[in-house]
Amino acid sequence: MSNLQLVLETLKEKKLLKETHNVSDSSVALHDVFNKGQECKDGSLFCCIRGEKHDGHQYAADAVQRGAVALLCEYPLPLSVPQIIVEDARWAMGYAAAAVYGFPSREISLYGITGTNGKSTSSYMVRSILETAGEKCGLIGTILYSDGKRDLEADRTTPESCEIQRLLSRMVKNGCTSVVMEASSHGAIQGRLNGCLFKSLLFTNLTPEHLDYHKDMEHYFAAKKKIFDEYVIDDWCGAINIDDKYGEALFSAFQERCLSFGLNENKCHDITLNSFEMSLSGIHMNVALPNDEHIVLGLPLTGRFNIYNALGAITMCYKMGFPPDVIQKGLETMPQVPGRLEKYFFSNKVCGVVDYAHTPDALENVLSTLREVCQGKIISVFGHGGERYSANRPLLGQVAARFADVIIVTMDNPRSEDPSQIAEEIEAGITNVPTNPPHYRILDRNEAVRTALSMAKAGDVVVITGKGPERFILMHDQKIEYSDSKAIQQWALDVGLRWN
Repeated sequence: MSNLQLVLETLKEKKLLKETHNVSDSSVALHDVFNKGQECKDGSLFCCIRGEKHDGHQYAADAVQRGAVALLCEYPLPLSVPQIIVEDARWAMGYAAAAVYGFPSREISLYGITGTNGKSTSSYMVRSILETAGEKCGLIGTILYSDGKRDLEADRTTPESCEIQRLLSRMVKNGCTSVVMEASSHGAIQGRLNGCLFKSLLFTNLTPEHLDYHKDMEHYFAAKKKIFDEYVIDDWCGAINIDDKYGEALFSAFQERCLSFGLNENKCHDITLNSFEMSLSGIHMNVALPNDEHIVLGLPLTGRFNIYNALGAITMCYKMGFPPDVIQKGLETMPQVPGRLEKYFFSNKVCGVVDYAHTPDALENVLSTLREVCQGKIISVFGHGGERYSANRPLLGQVAARFADVIIVTMDNPRSEDPSQIAEEIEAGITNVPTNPPHYRILDRNEAVRTALSMAKAGDVVVITGKGPERFILMHDQKIEYSDSKAIQQWALDVGLRWN
């Protein structure tokens, strides 16, 4: 249990405290922190966050009625409870929450994974290695939040700072000794990581995404570098992919603390690949470690990008001192990552694949990988999200046209945009490629998946990308229940096929 005094001291130390109102007794007990008024309960601190559509100050009275005993706000409110006044409530919230929840990141080892692609798969790899080493490991990422006792469906890659601190606190109470966290650029810029201190960081890569938010790649990179600059303990260490030009720049700044990895034969890596064999079912890898050590393993995933993911996980854990045999076993026994090259091998010799790839670079990684191991045709099914970086749409179409034999353009999460307009922008990219493979527009995603699977023959691979493990389609203000995996399974049941 914490109190108001500790929160005030913490914000003062961070030079965030402007003034206080109605604070006659700083020993007021605080049990929880929330930024949504309807979630408040007895003994909680309510943070008045300004959003794009709503201002939390308008909900402070309701939060107090529900049990909030103190407010974190940007100006005094006509309410009788203690009020902590700061310049930016969102930025201060993480530090305040850390104080309320007992500074949980000091009690647990945080492993942060950042980059554009590969974060989720890499996080599953690192967690499997840590658990093989005997650690109880929590997880915060795009797919789920795991607090050591139960798994919750993730709302976003990096939750709000008060939710992160609450999750970390539960992990400590549940006996977790470590947590693997996907650290997003939004999380760094918006202060969601405030209150977190990482023991180890892994940088995967940086490709164009979120540029509607960051504006250009340099600002995007600066957001990633901020994590390495500001959210680490004193003796932190890391792993960096130096085949990526932004990773190379990052490594030049932090090479005393980090090990490098990659596949580019023209670069000198601390950890790299000696040899590999790849099939649709997996990869056999021989990895060269420092000091003439090696790891030989069978990875239950396929794709060159998963070689990078595995090298990153190996490098991170090797730098942290985990033995090679533990790293090997952890990777060989890792579970299937939901929506990341999730494979369904059907009894008619057709393979269905679900993947989250939603950027041109990620889609190229998936399709080029499957092109190497596919014995028949590749049928690609995808769309693009509304209110997202629209310049990627024709690029996605170009990538699919280069690698797929048949393309079905469908709906992703159109949000407030017209799905037909999004599809038209994708199709402009398809027709711009000389090969111009057959393509169809089927906006109903379930129908698109069923059509693709029904046209596939033995040896073909049907690749459904963009949504991965998501369970809804976001359209206007609606959340329409839908899952690519369930659509595939229902099709198989309807036509009488088995799968594994």
